[in-house]
Amino acid sequence: MQLKQLLNELDYQLLQGNMDQEVSQIDYDSRKVKKNSLFICISGSQVDGHRFIDDVIEKGAKVIVVEKVVEYKEGITYIQVTDSRYALALLSCAFFDHPSRKMTVIGLTGTKGKTTTSYMVQSILEKAHKKVGIIGTIGSIINGEFKETKNTTPESFELQKLMSEMVESGCEYCVMEVSSQGLMLNRVAGIDFDYGVFTNLSPDHIGPHEHTSFEHYMECKKKLFQMCKVGLFNKDDTHYDDMIDGATCQIQTYSITKKSDLQASHIQLSKGQGTLGVSFETQGLLNVFFETDIPGQFSVYNSLVAIMICKLLNIETPYIQKALKQVRVKGRVEIVPYSDDFTVLIDYAHNAFSFESILETISQYHPQRIICVYGAGGKRAKSRRYEVGKVVAKMNAISILTADNPRGEGVKDICDDIVEGVKEYNGEYVIIEDRKEAIQYALDFAKKGDVILCLGKGHEDYMIIDDKHIVHFSEREIIEAYKKNK
Repeated sequence: MQLKQLLNELDYQLLQGNMDQEVSQIDYDSRKVKKNSLFICISGSQVDGHRFIDDVIEKGAKVIVVEKVVEYKEGITYIQVTDSRYALALLSCAFFDHPSRKMTVIGLTGTKGKTTTSYMVQSILEKAHKKVGIIGTIGSIINGEFKETKNTTPESFELQKLMSEMVESGCEYCVMEVSSQGLMLNRVAGIDFDYGVFTNLSPDHIGPHEHTSFEHYMECKKKLFQMCKVGLFNKDDTHYDDMIDGATCQIQTYSITKKSDLQASHIQLSKGQGTLGVSFETQGLLNVFFETDIPGQFSVYNSLVAIMICKLLNIETPYIQKALKQVRVKGRVEIVPYSDDFTVLIDYAHNAFSFESILETISQYHPQRIICVYGAGGKRAKSRRYEVGKVVAKMNAISILTADNPRGEGVKDICDDIVEGVKEYNGEYVIIEDRKEAIQYALDFAKKGDVILCLGKGHEDYMIIDDKHIVHFSEREIIEAYKKNK
């Protein structure tokens, strides 16, 4: 593509060089530069791309995009921008011919619920025979084909490449999780969002390399609603008023407790043989009965979003009902069939807040006992270990402590840190360092009416032992194999 075409929608200043030249590819990683590349200098928190200008010129880069003052070399085109990440996003949009303009794009943001809700939307659309692409925490799926992604919201170039592949595969819809980091770092700049969704908000991702404060975290989330045409907002969330403040989109609302565009009522928790679920009715945009085999009230909120989006997309109600009843989300309160006597779930909960949320949810089903198989990540804040142990014991659940990405730390040492929290509430616990053995122990230990929660790994199919040793590890496979061999 010609350089001037790439720059068509970007504010820039030509410092030196020729605008009528071909650009073969766009790079922000100096190791990937080839002949006739355009290289964007990103000023990262750890590495500054401006340091590698001489290297990329030697490799054949002909265009350099900068946000700082640099020395010019003859024969090289230099473009000045105010924000390199924003420029990368818009250049990537142009390079792949604006794929978001060729699909209906649905973006979901919030602290919890993004993954489950996005898979609910995908499930409904596919049930209605639509072609769908999905991008999020678990990875990307294009017409059923899975691809791993590095971040919940990939870097803008990779994101546009994925969306371009969706268009080429005939996808009519793109459903994507939009993280606060993705918004803060302009990874989604230039995307035409048809729908934006606010699920909920609580303190998360606050630290030296993420958000400086909760207020900053929230302000980043709010950006989505200045980029989309229609915004769907959870009216029950305490930050609802903050989130709609400054929104430029059309506002639609959903709720369980307040009058809204789509409201749920007559919520009933349901129990089957080895399953847990919830049913409810809706009023407003749609007056219908729904049920899903994903447990808890938060499943009602997630379902409301999926229902609302698909109704706005003119999907027929029976497709929505059937898909919600059948949907399963990998590693998100995922029921793994094992026994009619007790229930086994896998969930990605990996901090005290998410532990408490899922334990409170399961407690509402009044199980005989809750058995938690969990650990804590190595080389992470030790306070997290104490807190998760404290929450499990406080909720009167049994702890089976084990490995969870130890990253070179001793599993026993990590478990001992968790035990300090467990002991504060005199919780029952056992330490089984091998996670496979811990899961099998829980399956043998469980009795009629119990619920086993395997927490922390969720959708992950690996275990990080140390910096150089990552092994395949799937809780689902372990549970299914143990059942088969019983």
